[in-house]
Amino acid sequence: MHYRMDWRSVKFDWNRARAFLVTAEEGSLSAAARALGMTQPTLGRQVTALEEELGVALFERVGRGLELTPSGLELVEHVRSMGEAATRVSLTASGQSQSIEGTVCITATEVTSAFILPPIIARLRRAEPGIVVEVVATNSVRDLRRREADIALRSLRPSDPDLIARKLRDDTARLYASESYLSRVGDLRSLEDLSRAEFVGFEDNEPFLKGLNALGMSLTARNFPILCGNHLVQWELVKQGAGIGVMLTRIGDAEPLVRCAAPWLETFSFETWLVSHRELRTSRRVRLVYDWLTEELRNL
Repeated sequence: MHYRMDWRSVKFDWNRARAFLVTAEEGSLSAAARALGMTQPTLGRQVTALEEELGVALFERVGRGLELTPSGLELVEHVRSMGEAATRVSLTASGQSQSIEGTVCITATEVTSAFILPPIIARLRRAEPGIVVEVVATNSVRDLRRREADIALRSLRPSDPDLIARKLRDDTARLYASESYLSRVGDLRSLEDLSRAEFVGFEDNEPFLKGLNALGMSLTARNFPILCGNHLVQWELVKQGAGIGVMLTRIGDAEPLVRCAAPWLETFSFETWLVSHRELRTSRRVRLVYDWLTEELRNL
C-alpha cells in the first residue's frame, strides 16, 4: 500500500532547521553564521524561532559555546537526515557523488599507533579519500572535552558522562626478551628467577614495578637499569638484548627477535575502549571513522 504523507502536519521551516543543524555541528552561533554566510543575529533569530515553534529548548550555553540539550540531541539526527536528503537532491541534480571531507584526529598509545592503526587507516583512506586522518601517538590521555582529539583508544572505560564509549575485545600482554639476553641470564623458570633479571622500565616506572610485584616477584629499582618514556624505543631495547620488557601479545609473538620470557606466567589482560565526545555524534565524518575503527578493531 502506498503511503501518502500528510504535509499539513509539517509545521516548521526548513531554513530554521538548517540553522539549528549547522549551529549544532559548529558549536557556536558565530561559527555557524560564517558557515552559512549570514549574520549572527539573523541565525540566532532562526534558531530561537524554531525553539518557539517546537516548544523545546535546543541549546544551553556552556562557556563561549553551545551544547545540545537532551531534546536537541534527539532532534539533531532527524534534522541531519533532512539535510542529507537535501544534499542528495542537490548532488543528483548536478550529477555529483556524495563525499565526506575533513580532518579526524585519533589518539592512541605509541604501540597501537605504530603497529595496529596503520593498516586500518590505510584501508579507511582508500575507502574515504576525502578524510584527512591525524594520528596523535602518545601514552598520555588526551582531553576529548577540550578537543585535543576527536576519537581516543583507551584501556579504561571513561567516567565522564559527556564521553561516549564502545568496548572492544579485551587484549593481553606478556613479558618478552631476546634470545641473547635469555642465554645470558639463564632459564627463567620461577618468580625467583625473574626477580634476579633485568627489565627495561618506563619513565614513570612505579606502576609497572608494583604490577610485577603483585604477581609474586620481588623487584626493586635495581632490576630496572634502563628506563624510557617511549614504548617503541623501549621495545627496540628489548629486541637488542637490553633486558625484559612488556608488549602486546599479538605484537610480541609475531616478532622473530624475541620470545616470551616466562610463558608459564599469567598474561596481563586489559580492556580496550573506543571513546569520543557525545557532541561528535553530530559530525557525520567523525561518526563514520568511529564506526570504521569499531568494526576493524573488533575483527583483528
